Amino acid sequence: MPRFAANISMLFAELPYLERFAAAARAGFDAVEILFPYELAAKETQRALVSNGLELLLMNAPPPNYTGGMPGYAALPGGGERYQRDIRRVLRYAEILRPGAIHIMAGYATGDLAKQTFIQNLQWAADRAPTQQFTIEPLNVGDQPNYFLNDYNLAAEVLQAVNRPNVGLQYDAYHAQMIHGDALKVWETFKEHVVHVQIGAAPGRCEPGTGPVDFEELFAAIDDSGYKGWVSAEYTPSTLRTEDSLGWML
Repeated sequence: MPRFAANISMLFAELPYLERFAAAARAGFDAVEILFPYELAAKETQRALVSNGLELLLMNAPPPNYTGGMPGYAALPGGGERYQRDIRRVLRYAEILRPGAIHIMAGYATGDLAKQTFIQNLQWAADRAPTQQFTIEPLNVGDQPNYFLNDYNLAAEVLQAVNRPNVGLQYDAYHAQMIHGDALKVWETFKEHVVHVQIGAAPGRCEPGTGPVDFEELFAAIDDSGYKGWVSAEYTPSTLRTEDSLGWML
């Protein structure tokens, strides 16, 4: 059975942010991921991690754009100056929080220029922080219309072009199922690129146990592949209390 972690941006959301760390530890998690830990000073999140004995596996880039401008990001042509500024800020947080990986979001763009922009921006980040693991993740267009990285085949092409050892694939069973219709087949096809795994049922993005994905089979395939990383629960619980949604872990 894989080692399970909790995405505390989505799990334990019934609690204030800083209380979610203790709740995750009480529920048996030894590691967490946080989508956007930028609202508080990094030291506050660090204290919550340390005091509860938790490892931070992942956080997202960029920080939220509170000005209300175009969300854009790494595949957005002409956005290089903002991208580099934001990555520098993310890396300052990472110096304190020590995340296992940073997910660089592609943003909303289309076409060959967007692809080349994405590749170049990933190379820039990888070269600026060569000891930091970065990930890219395909997101389904039902949830994220016009998102550039919307297919696992495209992700493999991008990774091949980036050609940096510290840039890898973030596999999410929910998005894999929604994009390609077979999360297990996606795992088997692209597992050699995967450096981080997330799970959630499709199509409802709730806890495993509903929908077409056989998670017992998927977990067995992950184990059999030799993957040594964590499998992070990234879903919206169907229950009022997150703890009541964790039966799939037993």
